[in-house]
Amino acid sequence: MTTVDTRALNRATLARQLLLDRGDLPVHDAIAHLCGVQAQEPQEPFVGLWSRLPAFDPGSLDDLLTGRHVVRTHLMRRTVHLLTADDALAWRTRHDAMLRQRVLGTYRRELDGVDLEELAAAGRAVLADGEPRSMPELARALAGQWPAPGTRALGEMLVAALIPMVQLPPRGLWRTKAGARNVPMRTWLGRDPGPADAAGPALVRRYLAAFGPAASADLRAWCGLAGLPAAVAAVREELVSFRDERGRELLDLPGAPRPDPETPAPVRFLPAFDNAILGYHDRTRIIDDEHRGLSVAGARVVLVDGRVTATWTVEEGTVSVAPLRRLSRAERAEVTAEGQHLASFLSDGDHDRARIT
Repeated sequence: MTTVDTRALNRATLARQLLLDRGDLPVHDAIAHLCGVQAQEPQEPFVGLWSRLPAFDPGSLDDLLTGRHVVRTHLMRRTVHLLTADDALAWRTRHDAMLRQRVLGTYRRELDGVDLEELAAAGRAVLADGEPRSMPELARALAGQWPAPGTRALGEMLVAALIPMVQLPPRGLWRTKAGARNVPMRTWLGRDPGPADAAGPALVRRYLAAFGPAASADLRAWCGLAGLPAAVAAVREELVSFRDERGRELLDLPGAPRPDPETPAPVRFLPAFDNAILGYHDRTRIIDDEHRGLSVAGARVVLVDGRVTATWTVEEGTVSVAPLRRLSRAERAEVTAEGQHLASFLSDGDHDRARIT
């Protein structure tokens, strides 16, 4: 079995994630290819898509959200993701058990003794009027029947787990601050989520197209699901296998891009919780173990030669970069230039202020 080194995995990841070359795709198709975009921070997907698509227009994503072609919903790892409507409907049922268990992992004591099926039915009855509600509003409507758990536990279980929901615009629109107001997927999209079994093999193929080569543990870390071996087994004969430098088996689609490891990688600015990092259990292909904590702390990072090499923030309109190692003169010039492009994007062309601290 061929061994692929860390640099080869890095270049494959960049290619799949549209970070080696910006992808010539419509925004909707890019979100579908990426298997959704992490979106718990509502404005972060705009930077992630800007880094991946040439001439990205934030208004195009706004139109997809208001047009019901893309939705914000709890899914992978019980975090809010931006997904195409079709993927949200196709994948939600397979995630149901995981979503329940993750909410119970936080609120097991508060929800002890609560019949979750009764709670779900009561929640659907409240939501039948079609009115959007915040998580606390929905929980307060049921607190009389279930006073003991408290509104936070009830709301999390209802909105993030029991009832397939979407967060409505203006939440998640460009430069818009708005609270999360939720309605059932069926109300917003006109369809119920599909059966769980249909999503399994397709989910594996889609993950590998966007993240491969990858181990089964990487797939599980990305989506949070247990019970995936059967789905992997169902497609294994279609796949090719490799070993990484740690000896793990990696699976991939036969014709998927695996660029030459020496392919130059441009500087890229990534948003908080970006897929390219959180999509793996073993993240050493893109971030050193000593900096792994940045990937779960919400730090925005800069890729230099394909690896996390700096963090970035916006301070008084200026993109400010803090390196994690010494940058060469050429690297500083490239980071500054890309930071200026980002500053121009964030300011609608008003300025291009960027600095390395």
